Amino acid sequence: QVQLVESGGGLVQAGGSLRLSCATSGRTYAMGWFRQAPGKEREFLVGISGSGGRTAYGDSVKGRFSISRETTKNTVVLQMNGLKPEHTALYYCAASPSLSPTIYYTEEKEYQYWGQGTQVTVST
Repeated sequence: QVQLVESGGGLVQAGGSLRLSCATSGRTYAMGWFRQAPGKEREFLVGISGSGGRTAYGDSVKGRFSISRETTKNTVVLQMNGLKPEHTALYYCAASPSLSPTIYYTEEKEYQYWGQGTQVTVST
């Protein structure tokens, strides 16, 4: 069973920043981040290839969030800037094996493994 360990959530004031990390063990996976606010569907935020060289961002976070990969540690980091109260949600890390290190995924159904989620709360 693949475990994803998320960290970095918390409470931040509007306009502030947070940095989320997600670590896996074993092989290298294509990875991504999603969020789910109360009463809403899970939303794709960003995906990154196993090599870290290719990324895709959801429209709602382009220019505001950025993802990076520490390949030696099998860890991805999501840097979130300019946070707003509407960004309050449970943030999930996801991972999936891929046929190529250049592949990333953008659909929830493409991810095989999920973290428990880390809460991000943005206050006014």
